Amino acid sequence: MSDTKFPPENNLPAGYEPPKVWSPEAGNGGQFASINRPVAGPTHDKDLPVGKHGLQLYSLATPNGQKVTILLEELLEAGHKDADYDAWLITIGKGEQFGSGFVDVNPNSKIPALMDHKPKDGGAPVRLFESGSILVYLADKFGAFLPTEPRARAEVMNWLFWQMGSAPFVGGGFGHFFAYAPVKIQYAIDRYAMEAKRQMDVLNRQLAHHRFVAGDAYSIADMAIWPWYGRLALDQSYPNAGTFLATHEYEHVVRWAKEVAARPGVKRGIVVNKASGDPGTFLPERHDASDFDGLTLG
Repeated sequence: MSDTKFPPENNLPAGYEPPKVWSPEAGNGGQFASINRPVAGPTHDKDLPVGKHGLQLYSLATPNGQKVTILLEELLEAGHKDADYDAWLITIGKGEQFGSGFVDVNPNSKIPALMDHKPKDGGAPVRLFESGSILVYLADKFGAFLPTEPRARAEVMNWLFWQMGSAPFVGGGFGHFFAYAPVKIQYAIDRYAMEAKRQMDVLNRQLAHHRFVAGDAYSIADMAIWPWYGRLALDQSYPNAGTFLATHEYEHVVRWAKEVAARPGVKRGIVVNKASGDPGTFLPERHDASDFDGLTLG
């Protein structure tokens, strides 16, 4: 008897039916197939390098990585000299996130990861993983970009966690099926395009009444959201994604995105741990402010 709800000819590939128990031998395809695996833990022994600063960042200039380098550069721009840092490139396409040293810092093997060798209490180094956790830790440590007044702080945290919960639909969902999947699947692209546009509308409605995401003050919420939604609004994320999603229609997001993009700390932050691009526009490692000398920013 044929399945009228899911006729085999509508499956992809035609006739596919999920097995009772999935096996990794089925493969996952796509641009990142060589580093995807269903288990955690290190694949090889490799110590992480440690530079001269208290803050040691191990990352890549993806949107999640850019959140942290933007905050660090904004802290330095605001005069917090102790926020100086070393940024080491982790090339995820080569599986460097599975080295034993990296896994010790982040057992989830995702960038960014941070070690604070000079925590405020003067005790043992603090390991940090998950970009949202890193942003809150650094904002609290330096007393910047995160209000202490309960209501204002709650609003920043609301939008920070909105981003943390929502962006996987934009990146792992829409971005994957639109840009990286080995086959174009209309159902998947339509499903995630719908959600990406809904999220842009949520943000657009908020920014219609506020200069920045959480109110009148620039905060870690803006730094977290901009690399995902700001760059999407400016059509600087996945190739042609802005056109496909008609992001120019979200006028308040576009206004905010342009203002954030013009900030010196943002211009520096987005090029750190970037491994390629036009000559003079990227900085694979960052160890000193002078590393930006000669670069074209923004």
